[in-house]
Amino acid sequence: MLRIFLSLLFLVLCVVLMGVVLMQHRKSGGFSGSFGGASTQMDMSGGSWQRMTTATKVTVALAGVFMLLSLILVKIGALS
Repeated sequence: MLRIFLSLLFLVLCVVLMGVVLMQHRKSGGFSGSFGGASTQMDMSGGSWQRMTTATKVTVALAGVFMLLSLILVKIGALS
């Protein structure tokens, strides 16, 4: 029963994550732009997190939940 619930939650999470990613505006920096650019030093005080848009923060949070739920589903599948 738990496995079915988590699988359905996983599918909903996948659709929501795709929607959030597609709604974001493209940055000019590409993949390196999300990490502060290739030539800039990372700010150790967390300043790069404050510069992120709300959509980017939601994407990061959903990606973390996605990875965690993936590991939980693998562990549950290995036990059964």
